[in-house]
Amino acid sequence: MEKEKILERWSQYIEELFEDDRKGKPSISKSIDGPKILKSEVRAAMHKMKKNKAAGPDGITVEQLTALDEFGIDKVTEIMNQIYDSGEIPEDMEKSIFIALPKKPGAIDCELHRTISLMSHMTKILLPTHLKHPASSSGTRDTRRKDTERNRVNVMQ
Repeated sequence: MEKEKILERWSQYIEELFEDDRKGKPSISKSIDGPKILKSEVRAAMHKMKKNKAAGPDGITVEQLTALDEFGIDKVTEIMNQIYDSGEIPEDMEKSIFIALPKKPGAIDCELHRTISLMSHMTKILLPTHLKHPASSSGTRDTRRKDTERNRVNVMQ
């Protein structure tokens, strides 16, 4: 097979595998009023992230973020709050890199590969901080379960 045909087939396979039939771009509702995302929430999200993982499309690793110590926590918290306040997810945080790894040596067919996705570590911080965040300022930070998750699941849908 020609290189172009192989790339076309892989592109088709990935599109079918990760078919996204949602209408429109994922968004964060701008109408949500609530307390700011706290440094402690960002710190906890960063602490839970696995180390020694490949960088996503933005080239940022969790080790780079944690190496910035408190300055990094401050900046990441600032970015997460900007996203929370504006309702806009930066385009580079929406991108993923797909890599096909053969399940067996010499595998040629797409189906004989395991596909992994590399996403931005900033997105990995965004998800838990926004999904757990209260949907209104009337609630307390301890009441973040079902209603909050149901209201916030639109972040990445």
